[in-house]
Amino acid sequence: MSRLGAISVDLDSLPHYCRIQGVDEAVLDERARSLVASTAIPRFLELFHRARVPATFFVIGAELDVAGMPEALRASRDAGVELASHSYSHDYGISRRAREEIAADLQRADDVIERATGVKPVGFRAPGYTLSAALLEAVAARGYTYDSSAFPAAPYYLAKAGVMGALSLLGRPSRAILDSPRVLLAPRTPYRPSLRAPYGRGDAPFIELPVAVAPVTRVPFIGTFATSAPWLAVEAVFRTLSRDALFNFELHAVDVLDESDGVPAVLTRQQRDLKVPARKKLARLRRLFSWLAEDRRCVTLAEAARLLAPLV
Repeated sequence: MSRLGAISVDLDSLPHYCRIQGVDEAVLDERARSLVASTAIPRFLELFHRARVPATFFVIGAELDVAGMPEALRASRDAGVELASHSYSHDYGISRRAREEIAADLQRADDVIERATGVKPVGFRAPGYTLSAALLEAVAARGYTYDSSAFPAAPYYLAKAGVMGALSLLGRPSRAILDSPRVLLAPRTPYRPSLRAPYGRGDAPFIELPVAVAPVTRVPFIGTFATSAPWLAVEAVFRTLSRDALFNFELHAVDVLDESDGVPAVLTRQQRDLKVPARKKLARLRRLFSWLAEDRRCVTLAEAARLLAPLV
């Protein structure tokens, strides 16, 4: 089987970044709150169209209430984008909730996404990438064919711990949570997880599709890295992933936004990647998408799961 490439985008809106950075959400006006629907999604659809690549959007159920979001998602569906679940509430602590609470959140997300778009999600990504036995049991119960939350990136883990600690000292605690260090031992490549130990191999009825991280260094190849890091570093890490059966390139909606789009300065001071001009980000992503299309068979994550499940 040819090597696969998959592009996915988490459609987190700016209020979630305020929660991560300890910024008061009152700084966001209606334009800023709706930037994912009004600006980010159209920019991604144009990127996918020009590169002739399929993609997957991870949708937050509660975001269906944002002006323009149902229409943007239906346009995405019509353009061939897979719509998967990113939970209903995008609660960073969902993995620590009771099984019943998790199950209710995931069902509510599926219901509102299907009602708005006619699409029933077959895949899931956890808020903040954080998994637990209870969360994976809920994923299995929903009948999803894949989860794509495992993110065994040591540099990311250490940076997140440092930022959370610094914000706490400043009296602006983050709403994010730090995952178990066991995530750092998770496989980099697709595997069938254990429902009891999410970052270990087992016999779950679905496949885990980890987000791309480099071998040995475990540097994360995600949107923030690809749009903000020195280009020579981006090229070097891209090459280290050339032998992987699946290149799971994960981005966020903010990876095509910048301060000029209406993002408050108080947030861009904390979320530094929003200082990078959108035109620069888009140029880099066009180049990377073309590399993926030339080098691999590009598929949605649902299709990647279908093709890889018999092999793991």
